[in-house]
Amino acid sequence: MLSGLPATTLALTLVAGVLLDLWLGEAPRWHPLVGFGRLATALERRLNRGRLRIARGLLAWLLAVLPLSASAWLACRYGGAAAHALLLYVGIGLRSLREHTLPIHAALAAGDIDAARGLTARIVSRDTGQAGEPDLAKAGAESLLENGNDAVFGTLFWFLVGGGAGVVLFRLANTLDAMWGYRNQRFNLFGRVAARIDDVLNYVPARLTALSYVLLAERGRLRAWRCWRAQAPAWSSPNAGPVMASGAGALGVQLGGAAVYDGVTETRPPLGNGPEPGADDILRAWRLVWRTTLLWVVVAGAALVLLDGVIHA
Repeated sequence: MLSGLPATTLALTLVAGVLLDLWLGEAPRWHPLVGFGRLATALERRLNRGRLRIARGLLAWLLAVLPLSASAWLACRYGGAAAHALLLYVGIGLRSLREHTLPIHAALAAGDIDAARGLTARIVSRDTGQAGEPDLAKAGAESLLENGNDAVFGTLFWFLVGGGAGVVLFRLANTLDAMWGYRNQRFNLFGRVAARIDDVLNYVPARLTALSYVLLAERGRLRAWRCWRAQAPAWSSPNAGPVMASGAGALGVQLGGAAVYDGVTETRPPLGNGPEPGADDILRAWRLVWRTTLLWVVVAGAALVLLDGVIHA
């Protein structure tokens, strides 16, 4: 296996990394991805200028990602299963998703709209100053569904492919897409490589996530499947579309639509089929992400143990 670990050891390491995240959560003062973000900002300021912006963006991506990914590979090679588990813990964001979104549900349930607006503004780029409960619930549910793929399931997929080094490669690439992958004057050329690489790395995990949301739908698997197939092609992101459309269909609510960014209302394609979301739909979205995590860990763990049995039979 690419991780260099026996299949059963990889399964145990997978469980250990997830449990560490649930137990410890994010580092309270300094997270490696925060430090990486500062490095990426410095590289972008240095290289995003003059001609050959696409080539400069490729160079910046290589400088940001390859040394750290190589270092992670070396750490796993010499640190063994403990290094793999630690890197999975650092890369996965399951508990962080819960801690950033469930307080929005609590604030809305308590009728504290101002607190809910402030909490939502911490996790989304849209304007929340005048948002009502449906808008805030929509933002919270969408964040859970999409980041469930980016911070949890994509991370688990690349851990299964490449161990701790696979996690580092995926999370760094995903972070650069989030920072540089905008279609505006500043990043359209410079960030194009980062956006395309993230699309490639996320292609399979996103569709496995969408399929998982369909299988675990509370209010109709067929509806979730139909929403995925009919609505995802209209979404601007080739990977966020399947994830969010299937997730919205699984929840039986209407996501997408209008949202305000920097004072400008943007109308996005519809997602799902049903009423506008409310406070409880944030909690339901979290439960969908949590059940999907359990499904992935159980299925992947069992498959790895069986594989090890077949190899050593």
